[in-house]
Amino acid sequence: MRTAQEYVESLHRLKRELYVLGQKVQDFTEHPMLRPSLNALAKTYDIAHDPRRADLFVRQGVDGQPVNCFTSLHHSSQDLVDKVKALRVLGQETGTCFQRCVGWDALNALDSTTFEMDQALGTGYHGRFMEYLRFVQANDLVCNGAMTDVKGDRSLRPSQQPDPDMFLRVVERRPDGIVVRGAKAHQTGAIFSHEIIAMPTLAMRADDRDYAVAFAVPSDARGIIYILGRQASDTRKLEEAAPDVGNPIYGGHEALVIFDDVFVPTERIFMDGEWQFSGALVERFAGYHRQSYGGCKVGVGDVLIGAAAAAAEYAGAGAASHVRRKLAEMIHLNETLYACGIACSAAGQATASGTYLVDLLLANVCKQNVTRFPYEIARLAEDLAGGLLVTMPSIRDLSHPEIGPLLAKYLQGVADVPAADRLRILRLIENLTIGAGAVAYRTESMHGAGSPEAQVIMIGRLSDIEAKKRLARRLAGVISQ
Repeated sequence: MRTAQEYVESLHRLKRELYVLGQKVQDFTEHPMLRPSLNALAKTYDIAHDPRRADLFVRQGVDGQPVNCFTSLHHSSQDLVDKVKALRVLGQETGTCFQRCVGWDALNALDSTTFEMDQALGTGYHGRFMEYLRFVQANDLVCNGAMTDVKGDRSLRPSQQPDPDMFLRVVERRPDGIVVRGAKAHQTGAIFSHEIIAMPTLAMRADDRDYAVAFAVPSDARGIIYILGRQASDTRKLEEAAPDVGNPIYGGHEALVIFDDVFVPTERIFMDGEWQFSGALVERFAGYHRQSYGGCKVGVGDVLIGAAAAAAEYAGAGAASHVRRKLAEMIHLNETLYACGIACSAAGQATASGTYLVDLLLANVCKQNVTRFPYEIARLAEDLAGGLLVTMPSIRDLSHPEIGPLLAKYLQGVADVPAADRLRILRLIENLTIGAGAVAYRTESMHGAGSPEAQVIMIGRLSDIEAKKRLARRLAGVISQ
């Protein structure tokens, strides 16, 4: 298993065609708008070497060797439970999205889906996938799971689009591989990944055969272009006053990843035209990723709850009954999310390949709650923080020789807490609720792993309403059995 330093050094060997704020970037590991994201990913390596955390972050690999959990397959429901626990710990440690679970979820979804494709169709995808997994584990790689296409006209199927590149597709088949073209949007952690694992974005039909494609390519493969997405207050990371960022050490990023006629060798193709299995791959990946949010978002929620409690305490209101009541409600909501993540994991079952899959209904319930509860937790945090959250001066003003002493005097809360510490806590709340950190905690909670309607559809599909109606009819005497 790599150390955090070895991970960072491995990135120096990669070349990127990367654009940030309209400028082409050469050294992507040192860009100040990206460095917090790199720090969060590096934490996933660092924590695996902590012997106190080995039970959560170290797993057994394909060949029996210890591997970082983010490259592992789930061999039991306990593994699924431990995943949620691990993601909560990392959310607590970083206060942001640490960007690695999406690749973990892609690996597990591909394992069972390729196995079942081989059984049904006589393909050889699972053997290819297992060799690829050995490669990922042996080198402790960060994989970016790329599912979301740009989609173009949402009323049209992939093969009906006026521009056929609105969904990633195969544009050429060669004896030694395929050439793909398209773009994947909202790609969390892509810039600091070693590998890109592409999957279909929805269940394909026969006419969409060229869009039913799954594969892996090196993240610096020729033809891949990265364009960094903007975040609220992201240019604060370019300023010298680090505390004004709110979370100056850790952060996340998203990018639009364009595949401009990228070649994929045969041994890295895991689906090519088998549209009948595209839906299963999408559902399983989404299920795993919706489970993930019952851990990572809860860990970040722990940080926000702690910050809100500290802000109230620094203002001298920590003992007020309404403050205690609001903190209790925040904890209730946060622990409910965690309970859903644990429940869908504990109810997981083995697939045909032996890899365990979460209970898909409960995973979708988990994510549906995640689309709501973090917003209420954030609202309550803003309530407890007070108006100073959005009117406070910069930390730089506090160090000014003339106005600094005045600010220290007039922004003081309780006597034993310096004004600077009070502002730092408020900046952290600002970061998580309306700043750069809100990308991961709020909007990602809404749209990541599928927007709310996607979970509504799956809940309706999986809940077996007819069985519930039979229960009611039997008890009411409408039917006898």
